[in-house]
Order: sequence, then C-alpha cells, then structure tokens
Amino acid sequence: MPLISPTPPTRSAAVPLAGSFKTLLLRGLLAGLIAGLLAATVGYFVGEPKIDAAIAIEEANSAAESGHSAPEDTAGHSHGDEEEPLVSRSGQKAGQFLALGLGGLAFGAIFGAATHFARRHTTLSGPGLAIALAAGGWLAIVAVPFFKYPANPPAVGDPETINDRTLLWVGVVLLGFVAVGAGVYVYTLLRGRLGTLRLIAGVAAFVLITTLGYILLPGVDEVKADFPPSLLWQFRVASLAQTATLWAALGLGFAFLTEYATRSSTAVPEQVATAG
Repeated sequence: MPLISPTPPTRSAAVPLAGSFKTLLLRGLLAGLIAGLLAATVGYFVGEPKIDAAIAIEEANSAAESGHSAPEDTAGHSHGDEEEPLVSRSGQKAGQFLALGLGGLAFGAIFGAATHFARRHTTLSGPGLAIALAAGGWLAIVAVPFFKYPANPPAVGDPETINDRTLLWVGVVLLGFVAVGAGVYVYTLLRGRLGTLRLIAGVAAFVLITTLGYILLPGVDEVKADFPPSLLWQFRVASLAQTATLWAALGLGFAFLTEYATRSSTAVPEQVATAG
C-alpha cells in the first residue's frame, strides 16, 4: 500500500502586525535611532564636503563685497573684531549625529504610533506595513517638498525671505500628506478590482494632487547666477541621499525587528510542542 505523504502546512501570506502599543513604540524608537545615526553618517561623509565648499564661496563673496581679500586680512590684521559663530564647523559636523539621533527617535516614536493605528485598516503583514508607511512618509515629507523647493546650500537664499520660505515648505509638506492620503484612499476605494488597476488609480490620484499643488504654490528661485551649478546639485543630491537613508533605514529596521519578533514568538510554542 503506497504511503500518502501529509500535505505540507500552508503558510499564511500575511501575518498581521502584533504587539502592544508600547512594544511598537519601543520598536520604532530603536529603528529610528539607528536610522538617524545612519543618516548622520551619510551626511558627514557625503553632505559636509559640499557645505564646506559652499561656505568657502560665501566667505569669498563676503570678502569681495567688503573690498578686501581673505589673505590680506590674514596678513594685515586680525579677525578679533568679527563675530565668531556660536558653534564651530567641527562642532556642527559632530553635532549632526546628536541632532539626527534625536530626530530619528522622534520619527521612530511617530512611526511606531502610526503602525499601531494603521494595522487596524490593512491586511498587509507587519514588515509590509512598515515598508509601506516608510515609503509614504518619504513621499510626503521628502519627495514632494524636494521637487518643488529643493534644498539649498549656504550662500544661496535671501535671509530676509526665510520666514516666507519656511511657510511655503510647511505648505508643500501638507500637500505631500494630502497627495499620499488621496492615493491611498483611491487604492482602498477600489477594493475587489484588479490589483494593477487599483495601483494605477492610486498613483494617478497622487500625481494629480501633487501637480495641482505645484501649480498653485509660488516658485522660489534665489540661486545667484555665479553660483556653481555642479556644486548646487551635488549638495541637493547629498541632501536627498541623507533623507532617503533615514526613511529607508527606519522602514527596513522596523520591518526587520517586526519579523524577528514574530519568528521568535512562534518558535517557542513549536519547541514546546515538539518536546511534549
């Protein structure tokens, strides 16, 4: 009589995100701290050289406007009467690890709270939800604002318009949240339809809202004609790389911790059952 091999157990395609609010919050804090430190590392090695180059251009322009060059100042008289910066450049470079570490903790806490509330309205697995939320956060807070008002290095921008530019940046961040929310809403509204159709409709809603916002918001162009365009875009790419590192590490870190916790919790009952 032929032996009939038992059917292998089917694994669930999506394991819901488990854990208390406190657990998710602590998980987000850990992932956020790691993400902040990684982003600071990228900023230190990729972004800081571009900032140093922009500061050198700013100082050269200031020296030219005052009617003397920096070498003549050094040889002829001291800089004792000039206002010293509150924090030196070396202190700023080291301080970004503290600043982004604390910022990562804050983003991680918000991320953990967001996953707690979002898991009630999705069928995504824990890791899938973490990656989806990180992608949505990056789109809303980084991508949408960046392509409307990209980051500028020192020596670019009028100090008198900083308040207006700050308000415009807040407005474009709100636009990012509205665009991402509209895309998610349209995607969920078409539940039961073809997956590709839902995805196309969600992306179309996101692009439509973003395009309308870009048209309605005023443009800002304060880059001087003599500023090196290559340095400008190198700085902007470095800034984008730093923020992308933050959100990618946050999402992947939270997803890894979630999957690790899920496997650890399921391994213990299996070992007990085997021993029994």
